[in-house]
Parts: sequence; C-alpha cells; structure tokens
Amino acid sequence: MGLMEGKKGIIFGVANERSIAWACAKELIQGGGEVAFTYQNEIFEKRVRPLAESVKAKIVEPCDVNKDEQVEAVFKKVGDGFQGLDFMIHSIAFADKNDLSGRYIDTSREGFLKAMEVSVYSLTLLCRYAEPLMKGRNGSIVTLTYYGSEKVIYNYNVMGVAKAGLEASVRYLASDMGQGGTRVNAISAGPIRTLAASGISGLRTILELCSEKSPLKRSIAAEEVGKTALYLCSNLSSGVTGEIIYVDAGYNIMGV
Repeated sequence: MGLMEGKKGIIFGVANERSIAWACAKELIQGGGEVAFTYQNEIFEKRVRPLAESVKAKIVEPCDVNKDEQVEAVFKKVGDGFQGLDFMIHSIAFADKNDLSGRYIDTSREGFLKAMEVSVYSLTLLCRYAEPLMKGRNGSIVTLTYYGSEKVIYNYNVMGVAKAGLEASVRYLASDMGQGGTRVNAISAGPIRTLAASGISGLRTILELCSEKSPLKRSIAAEEVGKTALYLCSNLSSGVTGEIIYVDAGYNIMGV
C-alpha cells in the first residue's frame, strides 16, 4: 500500500511536463493518491489536460486565482467529487518581467501589487476554501518558495519580496488551520530549469553557482522536490507544520 493510498488532493500550478507541480503530482499519484488538476486559461489547458489525462485524472478544471468565482467553482467540484480533501499543492507565482531586472527600488506599484496578489494572497485564498474540506482529515498543504526570500538574488527582485511574504503566510496559516488538524508547509527548492524560472535573467549562472558551491556539488531535479512533497503530504510528516523545508543540495547552509 502506498503512502497516499485513499488520499485525494488538488494541485495548482502545473504549467507543463517540466514544472515542479507536475513532478509533485507524479510522486503523489505513484504513492496511491488521486489528484485533481487546474489550469489558468485556454493556453495552459492545452498543456495541462493531456498530462492530467495521462494519469486518468477525473477532475481538470479552469482556475484563475484572481477570479473568486473560479476558485469557488473548483473547490465545489472537488468537494462534490472527492467528498473532502486530504492535500493541496500551491505552485503559483507571477511577477512582471520588467520588475525582474535592474534595481528592486524601481519596482512599479502595479507590478508590486500584482506579484503579491498572485504569489502570496492566492495561497491564503485557496486555504480558506480548502479548510472546510480538510477539517478532521489530517490534511496537508504545501507551497513552493525559494532562497531569494532570505538573501538578495540578482534579477529576482520583487519575487524575492513576494516569497518572503509567502513564507510568513505559511506560518500564520499553519497556526490558523492547525486547529482543524491541517498542516501547512513550504518547500524551498533550488533553481531548476522550468517555464517560470526561464523568466529570470542569468538563470544559467545561478545554476552553475549552486552546482559549484552546494555541499552535494550539483543542482537538483524536480523529482526531488516531488518526493519531499510526497513526504509532507503523507502521514510520515504528521507532526510537521509551519516549516520551510530546503531541497537545494544544501546550498542554503553555505556562506558564499
């Protein structure tokens, strides 16, 4: 019997077969879990639906986290279809490309608010809808963050500030939702070549630096993040909440 046998959950943020969210989905499904998928718009549906169909997902729904009615609709669909919810993966982030270069001080008001709304508030919103479906089920919520929340990473700018807000949200949400037995944690993944990461200038240099300076002398694979998500969503981590778990080959411990 797999670690996730009988457990049902939803994943937000699958972009394509190289995304971290998809790596998480594969590990959870291989562990015996049943997964519902969402996509932001028609462009992403063309990428996400074939992946969802490849693992025989029964629920594949549109969900733009900036539209409350879509969020409400997808949780109603999941609630009716799954009769509850055991886990949720939040892998959603956005910042205008113009705000991911130059100086952070030049971030536009519009760009700052958009990054915060999509990258930070979306977790709070989704947790609000997930809470009643998870109550009493020892539920688990996992979001994705990055070391740029703690240290200055050039060309990460407003996204680093957003990730810092996301990590603070994890702690406050863990406190709120712990009363119903639900855990909330984050995985701080090392840099990986994904669609989202491709928008960051100098990604190749960042990958080379991490490989050179990390204790394991290599970068990480999306599958390694997926395995950590499996641990956090399973009963193996029943006493873990409000934490930031690093999956970065140890890069974060080094004084570089």
